[in-house]
Amino acid sequence: METRKIEIPVMADLFARGEKPEYLFWVGCAGAYDDRYKKVARAFAKILVHLNVSFAVLGKEETCTGDPARRAGNEMLFQMQALQNIELFKAYEVKKVITICPHCYNTFKNEYPDLGADFEVISYIDILNKYIDEGKLSIDTDKFKSAKITYHDPCYLGRANGIYEQPRAILKKLGGELVEMERNRSFALCCGAGGAQMFKEAEHGNKEVFLERMDDVLKVDPNIIATACPFCMTMMTDGIKYKNQEEKMRNLDIAELIAESLNL
Repeated sequence: METRKIEIPVMADLFARGEKPEYLFWVGCAGAYDDRYKKVARAFAKILVHLNVSFAVLGKEETCTGDPARRAGNEMLFQMQALQNIELFKAYEVKKVITICPHCYNTFKNEYPDLGADFEVISYIDILNKYIDEGKLSIDTDKFKSAKITYHDPCYLGRANGIYEQPRAILKKLGGELVEMERNRSFALCCGAGGAQMFKEAEHGNKEVFLERMDDVLKVDPNIIATACPFCMTMMTDGIKYKNQEEKMRNLDIAELIAESLNL
C-alpha cells in the first residue's frame, strides 16, 4: 500500500495559535513506540484527516496513562503519571479524548475520575462506527468481499466496557464473511498479555495463553484475524508465526481494514 504523507496537528502548536481542536487523539505507548502498532496509529490518523475531524495529538508531551504500572502493583507511579496527564489535559482544556488502545480507554474512563479527571473518553471503535452509521465514512465493500474474517475480543473493550457489537458492526460492513470463534464476546479468551503480563516472563504451565487462543482461531480458519488492541495484536501476530500461518493469515487492526478499504 502506498504511503501518503499527512500533517498531524500537535496540541501545543494549535494552542499557541489560539485554536482548540474538538478531540485529543491519544496515541498511546504502543502507537508511539511499537513498530507494528505505529501502522495502526497512522491508519486511524489518516481516517481522521480523510474525514476532516478536528483533532490534535500531544506529540512529545504525551506520556503513559500509568495502566501497566498499576497492573504490576506500582500504585504510586500510576498516580504520578495520572495526575501529570490530568493537569496537562486541564492546561489544554481537553474535553474529549479518543484512544486506540483499550487499556488506555479503560484507565482514562474508569480510573482517572477518582483522581479528579473530567473529560469524555471515546474508543476509536465507537467513533468509526458512528461515522459509518452517519454516512460520513463510506467503506469500499469490494476490497474484502472474498475475505473470511474472525474478530478477537480485547478484554478491556469487551468484558471491562461492554463494547462487543460495534466492532462486529464495522466488520460486517466491510463486505467479507465474519466468522465467530467458539469463545467470543463475554466468553472470549484473553490473548495472554493483559494485566502487565506483556512485560514479564511466562509463568510455569502446560501451554501459553496465546497458543490456546490461536487454536480457537484455527478452528474457524480465517484469512484475517481482526483485532482492536496493541497487546492482542502482538500476541495474535506471534501466534500466526508460531503456527506457521504467515502465508495464509493476516492480523489487521479494524482501523487498518478501513484504511485499506479506502486506499488511504
